[in-house]
Amino acid sequence: MAQSEKRDFLLLLTFGAIILFAANWSLTVTDPVESNYALTAKEMLASGDYVSPRIFGNYWYDKPAFFYWEMIVSCMIFGVNEFALRFPAAVMGLFSLSLLYFFTRRLYGHRTALLAGGLFASSVSFWYVGKAVITDMTLFFFMSATMVSFYLGYESKKRALYYAAFFFAGLAVLTKGPIGFLLPGLLLLVYLVLRKDAKELLRLRWGGGMLLFLLVGGSWYYIMYKLHGADFLGTFFGTHNFLRATVSEHPRDDVWYYYILLFFAGFFPWSIVFILRTAKRLWQEKGALLRRAFEERDTLFLLVWALGTILVYQCMATKYPTYTFPSIFPIAILAARLFNGFNRKRMNILIAAFGALYLVLFGLVAVPMCRERSGAPAAALVHDLPASVPILSYARDYSVGNAFYSGKNIQCLQSREQVEKNAPVAGTWTATNIMPFYAIEDLPALGEFYVLCRKGTPVAKELSLENRKFTLCGSDEKDELWHIAAAK
Repeated sequence: MAQSEKRDFLLLLTFGAIILFAANWSLTVTDPVESNYALTAKEMLASGDYVSPRIFGNYWYDKPAFFYWEMIVSCMIFGVNEFALRFPAAVMGLFSLSLLYFFTRRLYGHRTALLAGGLFASSVSFWYVGKAVITDMTLFFFMSATMVSFYLGYESKKRALYYAAFFFAGLAVLTKGPIGFLLPGLLLLVYLVLRKDAKELLRLRWGGGMLLFLLVGGSWYYIMYKLHGADFLGTFFGTHNFLRATVSEHPRDDVWYYYILLFFAGFFPWSIVFILRTAKRLWQEKGALLRRAFEERDTLFLLVWALGTILVYQCMATKYPTYTFPSIFPIAILAARLFNGFNRKRMNILIAAFGALYLVLFGLVAVPMCRERSGAPAAALVHDLPASVPILSYARDYSVGNAFYSGKNIQCLQSREQVEKNAPVAGTWTATNIMPFYAIEDLPALGEFYVLCRKGTPVAKELSLENRKFTLCGSDEKDELWHIAAAK
C-alpha cells in the first residue's frame, strides 16, 4: 500500500471513529431493547457466571453469549457505564469499516474502496448500529467476514480461505444464533447456482470446516444444553428463533414494503441517489446492464448478497429495523461503483458534512432523546430506597432500564388476571416476559411498599387500600414515587 493510500485509509478510520465514539459517555441506555442487554451483562458480571446469560436473577435464553462477553470485558476495563456498554459495537464498527475498505480495494482499487468506506461511514445505519447496545454490529462484522472469506477463496482458488469462512460463521452463530450460518450459506448456494458452478460446493473443505465451525460456534450451545437441558433448547430455538421467524412479534410491521422504507432510511443520505442512478443506468443500458451483472462474478456476488439478505428477512414474520443491516456492506460497494463518475472532491465534502451533522445531532437530539427513552430518570427516584422494602412499577410500561440504573428489584404490579395472562409460556411471545410480577390482590399482605407510577395516576383510589398512608416521595418529568404504609 502506497504512503498516500495509508494516509487516506487512516483518515477514513479516524472519520469512522469520531462518528462511532462521539457522545457515547452521554447516551443513556434506552428501553426497551438496549436495557435488556445491559442488565444481562451486568448480572452476569456480578454473578461471575460468564456462560449462562441471566436477567432478574433468572436464566435468559434470548441471545447467545458472545455479545455479552464483549460487554463484560469492556465493563471490566471501563466500569459498568454507558461508554463501556457502547464500546464493543463501536470497535466492531471500525473492524467492519476496515474489512469493507480492504475487500473493495481488492476488487476495484483504492479510490473505489475509499468512496465505499465513506458512504458506509456516513450512512444513518452505520452510526446508529455502531453506537447501539445491540448485537447487530458484531453480527455484521462476522457475517461480512464469512462472505468475504468465501469469495476471496473462490476467486483466488486459495480454498484454505474457506476455513476462515467457517470460523467467522461460527462466531456469527455465537453472536445471534442459527441465522449466522443459514443466511450466508443460503446466499453462497444461490450465488454458485447462478454462476452454474454448484460443484464448488464439493470443494468447501466441509470436514475440517465443519469441525472448526462446531468448535467455535457449537461449544457454548453444548455446554448450555448440558447445564439447562430441554429448557434451553425449547426457549432459545423454539421461542427466540422459530417463533420469531413464523409468528410476528410486531404484526403492524409485517408489511411488504417494510425493508424498502428501511433501506431509504438506513442508507440515507445516499439511498435516493443510489436508486436514481441505478434506474438511469438501467434505462440507458436496458438489458445489457443485467447481462453484464451476471457475467461479472463480483457484481453478481454483491447483488446476491444485498438482495438475498433483504428477501430472506422479508419472508420472516417478525420485522426489525436492523435485521437487513448486513446488506449495507455490498450496497456501499455497488454505490461506490455507480458514483465513481462523480466529482471526488465534492463527494468528500458531502461525506464530511454529513459526519459533522451527525455530531451536532448527537449532542442536540440523541442525548436528550436517549434520556427520554431511558429508565435513568425514574431510577434516580428509587436508587436510595432500602432494599428490604418492595418497589412496584404500576400503570406504566415496565422499564428494564429502571432496574439497570437503580440496581433495585422492581416488580411489575398488575391484577392477578393480568399476571396470569402475561406469565411466561414456552412457545409463545409471553416467554419474553421475564420481569418479576406482583399481584394487586396480594398488596394487603405487605406492611409497606413503594409504587413508581406515571404522573397523575390516582394511586390511592385505584389500589383501594384501607387504613394506609400515601406519601408522595418525589417525581420527575414523567413519573412519581409513592410510599404506602400503615396509617398511624
